[in-house]
Amino acid sequence: MSRTRRRFTPEQKAQIVRRHLAGKEPVSALAEEFGLQPSQIHTWVHTVLAQADKAFERSPENVRIEKAQAQRIELLEAKLANKNEVIAELLEENVQAKKAAGEL
Repeated sequence: MSRTRRRFTPEQKAQIVRRHLAGKEPVSALAEEFGLQPSQIHTWVHTVLAQADKAFERSPENVRIEKAQAQRIELLEAKLANKNEVIAELLEENVQAKKAAGEL
């Protein structure tokens, strides 16, 4: 009597590992629920933990995007500062005009 090999998608593996690590579910309970050997779940957990540092790496694409966003922010801040200067000048002119007209 041969058993067919079960295949788990990466999403399913991640869900099982997450339930063990975050949900504090025992490996034995998860192994029984999914019909796995506990050693297989331990292997998946070890794989996840061994690659945890990759979750914090910045890819060259992300670095490029961050630089572009920083440049855009600088440009927009410069435009905003210019608009604030123009508004201040116009308000000053308006106050001077009202004083000259005797409204203030």
